[in-house]
Amino acid sequence: MPKVLVVDDEEPIRFLYKEELTEEGYEVVEAASGQGLLERIEQENPDVVILDIKLADADGLDLLQEIRNRYYDLPVILCSAYEVFKGDLKAISADAYVVKSSDLTPLKKAVRRALEGRGGTERKGKG
Repeated sequence: MPKVLVVDDEEPIRFLYKEELTEEGYEVVEAASGQGLLERIEQENPDVVILDIKLADADGLDLLQEIRNRYYDLPVILCSAYEVFKGDLKAISADAYVVKSSDLTPLKKAVRRALEGRGGTERKGKG
């Protein structure tokens, strides 16, 4: 079962994503902040990360760069209420960019595509 790590400081968002993605057959783990995110990735070994851009304690775009530096092949889906960040140069290294909505269809499709792009659900390795 593929594992998804949801990183968002809003509890209702984490709850919604967990409910919906669990129904899709994914194991979902959560992080309420960006603090210690790389260590959390090391512990949980997720197959994909859903990362909010505007966290209370961190900039999601900076966290994305840290993830890319250490886990180059780990799919990361940026999720934001703001479409304006889609054009940010730091966002280019994300596997997908999804604008938050009550309709989670685009997010579910992005997760599915990210996992398919890896050729399955096994981690290829760390950078």
